[in-house]
Amino acid sequence: MQLDGKIAIVTGASRGIGRAIAEAFIREGATVVICGRKQDSLGQVALELGPRCKAVACHVGRADDIRSLVAGTMAEFGRIDILVNNAGTNVAQGPCLDMDEGAFDKMVDVNLKSAFRLINAIAPGMCERGWGSIINIASISGIRPQHHGLLYSMTKAALIMMTQSYAVELGPMGVRVNAIAPGLIQTKLSEYYWKDDSRRESQVNRQPVRHLGQPSEIAEAALLLAGAGGSYMTGQTLVIDGGFLLSSI
Repeated sequence: MQLDGKIAIVTGASRGIGRAIAEAFIREGATVVICGRKQDSLGQVALELGPRCKAVACHVGRADDIRSLVAGTMAEFGRIDILVNNAGTNVAQGPCLDMDEGAFDKMVDVNLKSAFRLINAIAPGMCERGWGSIINIASISGIRPQHHGLLYSMTKAALIMMTQSYAVELGPMGVRVNAIAPGLIQTKLSEYYWKDDSRRESQVNRQPVRHLGQPSEIAEAALLLAGAGGSYMTGQTLVIDGGFLLSSI
């Protein structure tokens, strides 16, 4: 029970990586507030994960929704020990010169500004108590540019730098801030790359670890960063990609 008694918020948790992280945290004793845009799907997840899972509809691209999420969690549980900024989108695929300001703003709001707003709302309480763990779900596309993925790569790269900047400032007050950069994981967001047999095999065959990544494999890393096992880690970006970024392959 690595997280016994801890209170966590996990965004984008109705499926995929977010759901897997919530499930791992609950297994290890935490109470987890999961959020996403649709209450119906969240409610079903909460039923499946059990009484220590609370579902709250929240569009992370909207400041009012974030304020309500944080205020409601604080009112019910009195504190927030762990924050996982997992919610993200990739709605603007295509050549760089085809991107417009509307797509730019939406990608920034969901992938970047949501984390900024949540950290600024939650971290002060963590600092007062002298303990907290914040985990940002980035991407290997924030380390190496994704073809036709300017806005996704840009926002994930900025999230990695945000992670490091908060880590520097919040560490002396007992708050650790880390990121995870997944490679190709079998989720709805990335299905373009793995549903097609040829694209999936092309990617997996470039990895030393030759299987398609699973949400549970990211969840176990999040568990490390959230608990005592990661107590000497801050400002780090854990790359979990089966070795895809190794340049020799």
